[in-house]
Amino acid sequence: MASRTNSIDVAVIGAGAAGLAAAAELSHRGCNVRVLEARDRIGGRILTRHEADLPVPLELGAEFVHGRPASTLKRLAQSGTPLIDAAQNHWLLRAAKLRPSDDLFAELKTRLGKARPRQDLPFAEFLAGPARRQLPPRIREFALMLVEGYDAADATRVSTLSTIEEWCGGGAADAATFRPHGGYESLLRALASALDPRYVHVQLGTIVREVRWQRGKVTIAATQQGRAHEVVADRAIVTLPLGVLQLPPQAPNGVRFVPALTAKQNALASLAAGPVIKILLRFRKPFWEEIDDGRYADAAFFHAPGAAFPTFWTMLPTRASVLSAWAAGPAAARLAGASENTIVRTALSCLAKMFGGHERCHGDFKGALLHDWQADPFACGAYSYLVAGGGKAREQLARPLARTLFFAGEAAETGGESGTVAGALESGRRAVEQLLGSK
Repeated sequence: MASRTNSIDVAVIGAGAAGLAAAAELSHRGCNVRVLEARDRIGGRILTRHEADLPVPLELGAEFVHGRPASTLKRLAQSGTPLIDAAQNHWLLRAAKLRPSDDLFAELKTRLGKARPRQDLPFAEFLAGPARRQLPPRIREFALMLVEGYDAADATRVSTLSTIEEWCGGGAADAATFRPHGGYESLLRALASALDPRYVHVQLGTIVREVRWQRGKVTIAATQQGRAHEVVADRAIVTLPLGVLQLPPQAPNGVRFVPALTAKQNALASLAAGPVIKILLRFRKPFWEEIDDGRYADAAFFHAPGAAFPTFWTMLPTRASVLSAWAAGPAAARLAGASENTIVRTALSCLAKMFGGHERCHGDFKGALLHDWQADPFACGAYSYLVAGGGKAREQLARPLARTLFFAGEAAETGGESGTVAGALESGRRAVEQLLGSK
């Protein structure tokens, strides 16, 4: 027999940044809230690890704060967590040699402003067509690397207009970049401490299988530690990642909505979840600070356009013997299904090639932590992007249904912060305002 929870004002599906932010806000308003989380931890796509012998947290998920988003700064301030200004020295592999990167982004933004198309089209088509005469080859190469790496997008699908709008916004790739002191785990602690235990209960290890809804009532069928469990609430805030929402209901971790989310089908078809594989490579020493007479001692990022792992970065301003290896978009998709050993070997091979085959890339290697977000059954991708012609898909996804189902998460963020922790936090706040305003 299934266990059952009744008398809930609001059920929140997902304990990532959006779900926790929504639950905290609701508890402050005196609402009785049940948060259902499939994982055995809170945080969703925030995944911080600590090693006793390292001076830095290891982030397998979200790592940077881009710009100064108010929602993130507010939560970090509540926990007394300062921001660390991340270094921004970039090196680019050209003609088999790493060279200091020019300020290509500033030039790219200036030229894009002149080349912006009137009608939307996939970014790859834009680069091959309207922009070909206005953007020199090195800028086109940089733009492609950026859209596939930083945005984790497929250039043959992603919207040109949304990409240009994002790159000219406050959270763009050239914005001031920070790390939370102690890692994003500090934000999770702040969110968890904001949950009033009188009103909020977080249920971990609870996999939602079905959501039956009608105006004023939501019945959620789930499995908790393998046992059937049912939650009945007046309303629900759905913060499932885009990739999970897009799964067929019959998929192993698909969620069946009854009635189906027919009103959301166009929005879901107009958004895509970008794949990301992130590896934290540990070395005996930070060899890159020593080779070539210390040429790269203050390097923050290394880029090799076209490589299987095209981007690596250091932990600066903290000096640590760790490099992050990043494959996103098509680069990550090409590694789908590969074993962890194969993926790590591929990253090390890319790193060695970047440094001219230097033996220390392999000789000083100590071990690795890896997370493949496209293979994560409760994420099915890292963060979202708009498909060409998608228009107002995020606004459509964020629209409530029957004043009963509400939607949050970075994919449903409508203020220009999609794809970020800040966007997830803001979407949770917005969903609560919609819910309270619907009574």
